[in-house]
Amino acid sequence: MLTGKQRRFLRAMGTGLEPIIHIGKAGLINPVIQQLDEALEARELVKVRVIANSPVKPKDIGSEMAEAARAEMVQAIGRNLLFYRRSITKPVLELPS
Repeated sequence: MLTGKQRRFLRAMGTGLEPIIHIGKAGLINPVIQQLDEALEARELVKVRVIANSPVKPKDIGSEMAEAARAEMVQAIGRNLLFYRRSITKPVLELPS
């Protein structure tokens, strides 16, 4: 569980990120979850965009994605979601305590 200070730190870092995963008409499918899992392991902080013609609401799909990828949803603004999970093999980000 992230503290408020850690969430604030991650939100600030996520401001400059471009979304690398896009969720479209198919909604949440297994390849999207697998892609998120791999991206989190490599980068630790990943931005996801739910495109306008997606049948699901961004906040709803965000909680499902976080649970499926064993990650924390840091932020949901409009159609953009920000996820964090500490990398097992090579941690990069040092969170404030």
